[in-house]
Amino acid sequence: MSIHDIIEGKKQWRAHVARVKALPPDYRIVYQEMQRYLFKVGPVALTDGTLLPGIVDFFEEGAASGKGVLELIGEDVAAFADGLIKDTPTYAEAYQEAVGGAGD
Repeated sequence: MSIHDIIEGKKQWRAHVARVKALPPDYRIVYQEMQRYLFKVGPVALTDGTLLPGIVDFFEEGAASGKGVLELIGEDVAAFADGLIKDTPTYAEAYQEAVGGAGD
């Protein structure tokens, strides 16, 4: 990874954070909780840079249509987040496999 890639990545992250801050308060709170959850669970695909911006896109569209965030995703925020990554391997799963496979 070159210094140019690092700088570009920081620019993209700052632009992403600005989009999140522009969301209505209820959307912003739910997004931040989902982000914390996803960072904790650690889907491997999180680093490809499409999941979090995709959530913001979805939330921006919902806010523009006048819907509340829970109307879009339902009452169970964690279940919605799990649905987004259901077919994606996570670092937690990789760790469990490594620990489980270590004793074999």
